[in-house]
Amino acid sequence: MSEGTELGRFLRARRARIHPQDVGLPVGTGLRRTPGLRREELATLAGVSVDYYTRLERGRETRPSPAVVTALGEALRLSADATHRLHELVALAAGQTPTPSTGPARAVRESVRNLLETLRPAPAYVVSRANDLLAANRPGLRLFPGITDWPRERRNLTRYMFLHPTARTLYRDWEKMAAHSAAHLRAIAGADPDEPELVRLVGELVLKNPEFARLWERYDVQARGGGQKHFQHPEVGAMCLDFEVMAIFRTDGQRLVTYQATPGTPDYDAMLLLDMASPEEPELTGHPERGER
Repeated sequence: MSEGTELGRFLRARRARIHPQDVGLPVGTGLRRTPGLRREELATLAGVSVDYYTRLERGRETRPSPAVVTALGEALRLSADATHRLHELVALAAGQTPTPSTGPARAVRESVRNLLETLRPAPAYVVSRANDLLAANRPGLRLFPGITDWPRERRNLTRYMFLHPTARTLYRDWEKMAAHSAAHLRAIAGADPDEPELVRLVGELVLKNPEFARLWERYDVQARGGGQKHFQHPEVGAMCLDFEVMAIFRTDGQRLVTYQATPGTPDYDAMLLLDMASPEEPELTGHPERGER
């Protein structure tokens, strides 16, 4: 699926996910060689000609009208996040590319680092646009056992999800979390999927983890601003934590992630243990490295 545009690959992947019966079309009795909808079926549902849709999917048509994009999103039954992604890819195909990035901003402001410490005992950390772990308080770093075995430049939470052996037992619903992780990476790719940092990460994961490769080709898109995560932590046991994700102003996509639990519950007690189970170590405090600021 390397040919064509990212828009075309997105349309093909999502078309393959829709079955005729899902949209009220007859299945028929013959053998269907096409997974999901045929091009002509989707074109009919979207109210465009087969020739026009074919050119759009193959990258020979790059400027569909907003009405066509909306119709395609409805025909493909896209979520709000996936519809937003579709509009981004249309803009990208039309040459409306974003201003080139000067590179990932890895320095975390001192005020943000102080905030991480203020939030203790709640786990909290800062990630880059591509989910590199840039800073964390002690419980935030200890939430991911084994991640400090990797050098700082390798500490990426999507890489941890798919390549660290502890992740499969850390998350009690790993399959669901892995699907969310891949879909979230699609969402944060935005209209700049060729950003070098993201390309390197995706390329590594596709080569090293078949499950990620399968999920990535599904083109699911899910922006995440918060929710719940269920952990089976090797040191503090089972806990279910609420989390929130907040963009950090005046950075190149940095986000602050915080976790919490209701005081007096077993989940809160387990969270406290993350902050109390070992003596203070410089590796866990999130202080900037020399030359990082």
